[in-house]
Formats: sequence, structure tokens, C-alpha cells
Amino acid sequence: MSAENQLPEGTVADAVKDNWVDTIAPRWTRPYLRLSRADRPIGTWLLLLPCWWSLALACMQTGNAGWFDLWIALGCAMGAFLMRGAGCTWNDITDRKIDAQVARTRSRPIPSGQVSTKQAAVWMAVQSLISLGILLTFNSYTIALGVLSLAPVAIYPFAKRFTWWPQVFLGIAFNWGALVGWTAHTGSLGWPAVLLYLGGIAWTLFYDTIYAHQDTEDDALIGVKSTARLFGDATPKWLRLFMALTMILLGSAAIFATIDRSLLSLIVAFCGVWAMGWHLMWQMARFDPENGDGLLRLFRSNRDAGLIPVLFFACALLL
Repeated sequence: MSAENQLPEGTVADAVKDNWVDTIAPRWTRPYLRLSRADRPIGTWLLLLPCWWSLALACMQTGNAGWFDLWIALGCAMGAFLMRGAGCTWNDITDRKIDAQVARTRSRPIPSGQVSTKQAAVWMAVQSLISLGILLTFNSYTIALGVLSLAPVAIYPFAKRFTWWPQVFLGIAFNWGALVGWTAHTGSLGWPAVLLYLGGIAWTLFYDTIYAHQDTEDDALIGVKSTARLFGDATPKWLRLFMALTMILLGSAAIFATIDRSLLSLIVAFCGVWAMGWHLMWQMARFDPENGDGLLRLFRSNRDAGLIPVLFFACALLL
């Protein structure tokens, strides 16, 4: 009997073991929460962390942080959960035929028959409308950026059909929070936010190339493109490049945002980026494209990698 056939009823193959959706969520909600990847929270973290990076650096550059910034942090967290859910639902709607042909994804709610395409579309709309309500509490610049973010979200699921670099499109969508967090605090864009955004895209290329190596055989059979297939045996070289770009761009953002503050603040903020770099090097040392479970663990470990700068930036803000 295959591992997939041994899964509890409705469980998605790559979900976190004994997650709250499969254990305590009301049964009727589970297919919809699985559509939103609530049983796999890493995506919400990866969407949220650039928001928190930029908010912390924006507070450092302006030299002030107020109660509304706590709402920005909380609003970004709720928005990340909801928009990640809406984006994943859209992804599953567009990819339902592809997902049915890939071992890791055929247990998802639509290809497994837990949810119809129409039900998924309604669920996507509900999540998007709640997200809009949160977005409308921010300033007009941030609202405009939030609405604009829908374009890369809509395009991403189709990218793997026409380019070997779909991870770039994922990075463009997933790191939009680096712009939103900054503008929600300052009311305008700044170079640190742009550098964070570009650094986040490089980071996405790093972690999602690792993730994509789980599906290279199935992707080759059905003609789906990815950087994992493109790089093949040269993947470690490319991962080192993406890691270096991530560190250079995030480090530059930290320097630009803290240049007018104390030297100690600058050093602490920069050390956060440096420490994140060590975590990415740790991932590189354990990268094995033939170990699917190991690849998934490395991918999920990027939550911890991205939290490191958050903690250091928060400390630098207090100095």
C-alpha cells in the first residue's frame, strides 16, 4: 500500500503531521482550510516576514513607532494568512489538472474531489474580500499597492507553463509585503523597501528552487517548468548565487534604513542579516536533491531563517 493511500481521509500528502486542520477544525471546514494551506503554514510565514522586515526598518528610519504600527504588524499577519489562502485557492483552481498528475499534489482538495471548482472560487472571493477590509484601514498609497499586488498573484500559476523561471514570479508576488509594510508606516516608498523587495525575491529563488526539486520527475513528465529542472546538477552553484544576492540586498537595506541612527543600531540590524546568511549556508550544507523529505524540511526551515532579521531589527529599533 502506498504512503498516499495510508493518509487519513482528506489529508493532503505534504501537510504538517497532526496539524490543527486535520485534528480539531470542524469537519465541514477542512477542505476549505486545506485549499488555503492552513495545514501547511510555512507559506503564510514566507508571505508575512518581508512585511515585518520592512515595517521594522521603516520605524528605524523615521525614528518613531506607535500603536498604529502594532496594528500594521497584526493586519499584515491576518492579510498574509488570508491572501496566501486566496492565492493558493486560485493556484489550485488553475492547476487542478496538473495537480491530479503529480504524486505530491493529487491529494489536494480539488483533484481529490473534496471541493468543486465553483466552491473553491467562492471561497477565494470570501478570503479576498476580508483581506480588502483590512487593507482599507491603511493609507491610500498602501491600498493602491495592495490592489496592484493582485496582478502578480493572478499571473503566477501560469508562469510554469511559459518560463523556466516561475520562481521569479512567485518572488514578485510573495515579497510584495516588503513594499506594503514600509508604505503603511511612512506613506511612501523608499530605497530600503525596494532593496528588501529585491532581496526577498532572491531569497524566494533560493528556497523555492529547493522546494521544486521534490517534483522534478513528475514535472518533466507533464512538461511543467521550474528552476529546479533548469539548473539540474548545477543547482548548488545557483543556490549560492541566490544566497549571496539575498545577503547583499538585505544588508544594503538595513544599512540605508539605519544610517542616521546609532552605530550600535546599524550593527545589530546588519548582524540580523548576517545571521540569516548563516542559516542559508546551513541549508546549503544539507541540500540533497534526492531526499524529498529533507528538501521539505529545508524549505520549511526558512520560517526560522526569515524570523532572524525580524528579531534583530526589533532589537535595533529599541537601541
